[in-house]
Amino acid sequence: MSDNAIHLPVVSPRGWEISPPEQVLSGGWRLLVTCAGEYADASLLPATGDWIPAPVPGTAAKALAEAGRFDPADPLPLHDKDIWYVTSFRSEQSGPRRLVFGGLATLAEVYLNGEKVLASETMFSAQEVCARVEENNTFAIVFRALEPELSRKGPRARWKTQLTPSQGLRHLRTTLLGHMPGWCPDVHAVGPWRPITLHEVDAPCLRDLAIRADLAHDGTGHLYVSFDWNKIGETAIVECAGRSVMLEARADGKVAGELSLPGIEPWMPATHGNPALYDIWLGFGGQKMHLGKTGFRRIEVDRGSDAKGFGLHVNGVPVFCRGAVWTTADLVGLSGDTDTCRPLLELARDAGMNMLRIGGTMVYESRAFFDLCAELGIMVWQDFQFANFDYPVSDVPFSAAVKAEADHQLTLLQGNPALTVLCGGSEIYQQGAMMGLPESRWRGELTRTVLADCSQERRPDVPYVENAPCDGAMPFSSNEGIAHYYGVGAYRRPLEDARRADVRFAAECLGFSNVPSAQSLTEFGLATPHGPGWKAGIPKDRGADWDFEDIRDHYLKTLYGIEPEALRRERPDRYLDLSRSVVADILEATFAEWRRQESSCKGALVWNFQDVRPGAGWGMLDVAGRPKASYFALKRAFRPLQVSLTDEGTNGLMVHLANETPNERHVQLELTCLRDGRLPVVRGARDLTLASRDALTIAATDIFGAFFDTTYAFRFGPPSHDVTFARLTDQATGELLAEATYFPLGFFDEKHPLELDCTLTERDDGTWELELETQRSWRFVQIDCPGYRSSDDGFHLHPGAARKIHLSPETASVTSSRPKGALRALNADNAVVFSG
Repeated sequence: MSDNAIHLPVVSPRGWEISPPEQVLSGGWRLLVTCAGEYADASLLPATGDWIPAPVPGTAAKALAEAGRFDPADPLPLHDKDIWYVTSFRSEQSGPRRLVFGGLATLAEVYLNGEKVLASETMFSAQEVCARVEENNTFAIVFRALEPELSRKGPRARWKTQLTPSQGLRHLRTTLLGHMPGWCPDVHAVGPWRPITLHEVDAPCLRDLAIRADLAHDGTGHLYVSFDWNKIGETAIVECAGRSVMLEARADGKVAGELSLPGIEPWMPATHGNPALYDIWLGFGGQKMHLGKTGFRRIEVDRGSDAKGFGLHVNGVPVFCRGAVWTTADLVGLSGDTDTCRPLLELARDAGMNMLRIGGTMVYESRAFFDLCAELGIMVWQDFQFANFDYPVSDVPFSAAVKAEADHQLTLLQGNPALTVLCGGSEIYQQGAMMGLPESRWRGELTRTVLADCSQERRPDVPYVENAPCDGAMPFSSNEGIAHYYGVGAYRRPLEDARRADVRFAAECLGFSNVPSAQSLTEFGLATPHGPGWKAGIPKDRGADWDFEDIRDHYLKTLYGIEPEALRRERPDRYLDLSRSVVADILEATFAEWRRQESSCKGALVWNFQDVRPGAGWGMLDVAGRPKASYFALKRAFRPLQVSLTDEGTNGLMVHLANETPNERHVQLELTCLRDGRLPVVRGARDLTLASRDALTIAATDIFGAFFDTTYAFRFGPPSHDVTFARLTDQATGELLAEATYFPLGFFDEKHPLELDCTLTERDDGTWELELETQRSWRFVQIDCPGYRSSDDGFHLHPGAARKIHLSPETASVTSSRPKGALRALNADNAVVFSG
């Protein structure tokens, strides 16, 4: 094949474009906001006036924000207005062209040289029109006000949702972001949010493209490629992993071919192996076209011995799926480009997250997002963008739009190995069932057949589930199928409920109001938890008389014995530290429970990954992309090589070990109990060999070699210790691999002078290493180092081994300054300052 490579093409309604577009219409755009219906068509637009520059692809909110006219924290409504985009472009030759729109949000009319050439009513499908262009062209798009459509009559709904006050959204194919008061700002998605390209009318196209990369049980990879292209007229070859196959014509008019690749390295989630990827090339007529990268994997659903569970096996390996529900990398601009998504996805990978879920209340992400997930070894659970409503699937135009949407989104993702689960939507079944309706009313054709059939046709290698949650006596029962588990969390259940509920798979769970770092709160102007604007950042279910800070305060009181109201007023910094700590404790304890060898749970995704507004939102990352204490708690809970502790009452303390990696590991397990946080009372150690994909549970008494009341369950006299910690190290190098801590007496509010040895060393790559040693256990150690991001935070520090923390600059400009910060702990009455 020649080196005249064509890069990954535009995906239009016709299919995958072979030739690069004649033009990408991204420059020179201007925007005008008008009253609804003020201008009937483009010919009436004023030449001068309140026009502002507008990025394309992008949104009106982004353009207005860049012009200083839109505050994402206090957004002005956009769905009650018409918004016009105009530009001009030149063409070398007049004549017919195809205009391809990757995404128009949402009710759009397109005008070329004053003529209306397209009307679109969906945000989630590509659109295409053939029109004549001149050498000099004017181009306009108007996004009509959505508000009048929200009151449009349609088929009668069998229920109404509390998710949004705009019930008319069930008729429209647009995102629910911006329409869910209480947790998402009213940032309305309006504009050409995906690229606009100009193409030759007769440019060849891969119609009905199918790329499937499977892995057989014997380790052979099979790459199947087919498409309908009646203009190929030449020999076509598919090449991958150093092998090639000539495509052959079939009776149905398609060309197809299959490559067998014995011994191919499979794609695995990063927690369990290497996410190996391979380029796919299509060669024809002396040139080659890149069809993207693929990975060879086999996804199988494990229903358990009772056929009531849900879990995933990847290439025959059981994988405990853990991660979070993704919101968006850019609420204002809805950008899906690599530069925007990579930093966030790398943080997910670094935290041991092997799955992200795109819920039905969000937007479909770009191919770039999925390619990054494939590269980083992150599986994606993709909901189709349907949630909570009773959708009018019996309406023929609506059903046709749904099929076109699903076809476009799945065509876009052909061959991508990160796509792991397809789901018919979020909480549709739950919403109907909670209204007291019988199953026949809420289990409908949209998710049972329409989306299921599209999924089977376009991505037969990906398991499909009807809805999340589903199965069980009620679709929201957690002991069967897929759950949305908030027993620990919004329903204020004790931590023991995580076991009692018999969770099989939590597609979302554990939503808390997570407090950002002190640095972020200062930047947001939210330094105190009772200042102006604080409550605006706290998520709240619509119609509820409580918010998620109330949930966090409940656990602060029940687990720590702290009266949150008084503490918030009198000692706000202490309140914030304890608020960070209690959520971290809950997250680590719950995942220790679910990842036990004996647990029925096969996966859990936390609600959610990143905030959409400044403040103590649900996210593990704040709106600036900075990790919170909850992120670091999950990073510790998600380690592929792990040690954790659970209190089994009079059965004592159990130590749980897991090695999810593909390699055998020789480790030493050490278990130590301390009195007053510093005096060893009992200690035991054991050398172990953990086989690949192995899990092991050991009683603390087996490690000690004799009975010891580690959990203080028998209460023979006063407690003998107040801290127990397990430490897992590499036998050969002594490297600290994982730690777990158990406080048999719960939280105790006492303080000591913070004493520890702290050494800061610069590394060759411009980052720094902070080494900590101590003679006393310190609870929830936090690192305040403005401008630098630490590899761990909010951790417990124990005597006997050095803890190494990596400090990396947040931005390139920080590398010129040396880190300066402070360490503090919940049981310390002072801070220790360090500097480089």
